[in-house]
Amino acid sequence: MTSSPKKYSSDFKAKVALEAIKGQKTINEISSEYGVHSTQITQWKKLVLDELPDIFSRSGSERAKSEEALIASLYQQIGQLKVETDFLKKKSSPYR
Repeated sequence: MTSSPKKYSSDFKAKVALEAIKGQKTINEISSEYGVHSTQITQWKKLVLDELPDIFSRSGSERAKSEEALIASLYQQIGQLKVETDFLKKKSSPYR
């Protein structure tokens, strides 16, 4: 009988990887504390350390552009709904 691999939340992975990065406990101590294999902890730690520089290299303008696009899209939807509402009000009015 084969068992499916355990699924860990991203919060849990981050917590375990951060503890491994701190270096206050050995990987084996962390492994026994959280019930995760030491190889897995080492992989999560490596992933965090590899991705960390990218967090600081992302510019705020990328985030601002995506927010502006979202806002423009929402305003467009609001405008469309307003036009439709006005049209329906005019059509349903008893006095034409």
